[in-house]
Amino acid sequence: MRMVKEQILENDRRILASARETELGRRLMEIPGVGPLLASAIAATVPDPAIFRSGPNLAAWIGLVPRQNFSGGKERLGGITKAGHQYLRQMLIVGAMAVVRYAERNGAKRPWLVQLLARRKAKVAAVALANKNARMIWAMMASGDRYREPQIA
Repeated sequence: MRMVKEQILENDRRILASARETELGRRLMEIPGVGPLLASAIAATVPDPAIFRSGPNLAAWIGLVPRQNFSGGKERLGGITKAGHQYLRQMLIVGAMAVVRYAERNGAKRPWLVQLLARRKAKVAAVALANKNARMIWAMMASGDRYREPQIA
């Protein structure tokens, strides 16, 4: 058991070092909910953001958009689809859940998320935040900008 624990810790150290090596990894880890594991996975999976036209296209490729049903000319949106990149979707939602749990306790820095939590369940808010994070990740990768904390009005 001790040997397995040491191997896990060593792998965690390697992942953290790998994410910190690249400038993109360091910038992505500034986003709340994006850790070294997700940053290195995104950098490895999406090496060139130009293959997506926009942030919503990246979010759709990951599978963080609602399922669309059309009947009688009326559009109905459902839950997120199972299509897309399962690992990135799972990691984005896990990171977003951590931010949601933090915002539930002390949400002074994230009024958008606190207002969303007042209307929706925590997991629905986490998927919305994961979608928002995916779009921010694309924008940061495409423009080379750093993460800026939202201004409280």
